[in-house]
Amino acid sequence: MTVARTRCVCLVGVTGHVVDVEADVGNGVAGTHLIGMLDTALSEARDRVRSAVVNSRHAWPDARITISLFPASLPKRGSMFDVAIAVALLAAAGVVPRDRVAPLFFLGELGLDGSVRPVRGVLPAVLAAAGAGAGTVVVPVGNAAEAALVPELTVIPVSSLGDLVGWLRGDGQAAPLPFPGGAPPAAGASAAGQDGGAPEPHGGSAGRAGPGPLGGAESGGSTPDLSDVAGQPFARRALEICAAGGHNLWMLGPPGTGKTMLAERLPTLLPPLEHDQALEVTAIHSVAGTLPPGRPLLARPPFMAPHHTATIAAVIGGGSGVIRPGAVSLSHGGVLFMDEAPEFSMSVLDALRQPLESGKVTVSRSQGTVTFPARFMLVLAANPCPCAQPSRPGEPCRCSPGARRRYLSRLSGPLLDRVDVKVTLLRATRRELLADRRFTEPSRTVAERVLRARARAAERFAGRPWRCNAEMPTGALHTEYRLPPKAMAPLLGCLDNGVLSARGLDRVLRVAWTIADLKDRGEPGVEETNAALGLWLGEER
Repeated sequence: MTVARTRCVCLVGVTGHVVDVEADVGNGVAGTHLIGMLDTALSEARDRVRSAVVNSRHAWPDARITISLFPASLPKRGSMFDVAIAVALLAAAGVVPRDRVAPLFFLGELGLDGSVRPVRGVLPAVLAAAGAGAGTVVVPVGNAAEAALVPELTVIPVSSLGDLVGWLRGDGQAAPLPFPGGAPPAAGASAAGQDGGAPEPHGGSAGRAGPGPLGGAESGGSTPDLSDVAGQPFARRALEICAAGGHNLWMLGPPGTGKTMLAERLPTLLPPLEHDQALEVTAIHSVAGTLPPGRPLLARPPFMAPHHTATIAAVIGGGSGVIRPGAVSLSHGGVLFMDEAPEFSMSVLDALRQPLESGKVTVSRSQGTVTFPARFMLVLAANPCPCAQPSRPGEPCRCSPGARRRYLSRLSGPLLDRVDVKVTLLRATRRELLADRRFTEPSRTVAERVLRARARAAERFAGRPWRCNAEMPTGALHTEYRLPPKAMAPLLGCLDNGVLSARGLDRVLRVAWTIADLKDRGEPGVEETNAALGLWLGEER
């Protein structure tokens, strides 16, 4: 028998599917044939594998070689299969024992010199292998710390095909050192998210300085902190409410009022990700190839700030070949900040509506359909008009009322109906900035209040899958968490006269629960529902 088998993983979105790799070395015209619904990168594996095997000082079989990737109906893409193909081939040729390689999973790309190179998506691939009952997974050295996040799994890091063959044969060559899954991440990663520091600036504008000489612009490289923002006490309070309940936020105001500074400091108020959520977030960034070097586990909520020229594929997800996660998925568990929101394409803005409701996004292409998680906090920032100049004596706004309406109408009603908190920011005077400095609080202090509020919500939701008030479903809001008639009266009046939609009513109720949690109250009263209504309408109450 000249057939050998081993296993690998095929990724579809962030979901891994086990693939059996079979190699047959038999009689016939010499040649190498790969079958199993492969893309171009995988079809080129025959040349990479051949060079890697020869340069690792092993003979290439002078025979007909057939390599099959099963199931054949599953589209397979990328170079993650290289090591599995090479090992199956060497096992079929008798170089390594067939029974030794059969139960193992092999992940990695081969260089022409036989080196094993890191690949994207190792964490979801290893999770799929563990779900299939794997006990040992062989991965590139560069992906070992990421793979070791999966518990109860032995990870074998390899740097070259020659070292891997020596370990499989047990011939006394230098072998890779295995370490158990679930081991602590590398030193640089374990500290991530353990304090109230700034988020990782994944593809965003997290390093920009804030505006204004008295507005608290931080020097380059310093950690953003909420105490940097002066002159906007109401906006800081709104930011705290959004962090405590996971609510969406819209900020409207002229340049220099602190909109970007506030958005960048929102992640510093959020608690660290829970372990299962951190694994999910890390898996998404692993597939996208955006994991920071030396930080295999993302323990802090991510922060994404795409440019206003971003396309639907960049924001929602997609691509012409491999379907990649977009900004809405890369901000899963964290914050998606859209600065200069009216400058985005209306199709991009309207495409946000579905993930805001469902917490996931489904991308359909001719190659198939992929679903990515996308539960994020949306922060929109906008100037009041295209010229962005405040109207005041001596320097009037140059925009006509029609131009103002057209500019802000790019943010559609259905989109704004999904935004829980709306804040208007005005330019503060020098006296207001100096006076407010005495009342600013550091992010750590506010984050402690946010954590206590979230703990109250978690206690209330014990046994349910909701993590914060923003995730509370409509049915629960109007049954077990229904408020007394007196507290509901202001909201029902607005619902009757058309100021509130049914969706808006639910969002106001969720914000009211968050305000009550921050005040350490058992349930919202009239004061909390009025305050939540004012935040939804964009009025200070």
